[in-house]
Amino acid sequence: MRYHVMGMAGGLGWLIGLLFLVGLVLVIIWAVNNIGAGRRAGGGGTNVAPAAPRDPARPTPNEILRERFAKGEITADDYQRAQQLLGPDR
Repeated sequence: MRYHVMGMAGGLGWLIGLLFLVGLVLVIIWAVNNIGAGRRAGGGGTNVAPAAPRDPARPTPNEILRERFAKGEITADDYQRAQQLLGPDR
């Protein structure tokens, strides 16, 4: 009794194995790329860049808003709406 040496599917076993290995290598490359990108961004695995430190010489958005209101460039309603959108000073 002779056994079929080529494997399954009439000799296509090597092709299926090769495709599996190529897929595995691609998944590993993708994973390493994503982990490396997260570390470069400083997000611990996320792709969010860290916030830049605030320059103390530049006024905050709320300071600019108060100044525009004081100069009369915007109305009290505009000032209140903008203040609600901006939130507290940081």
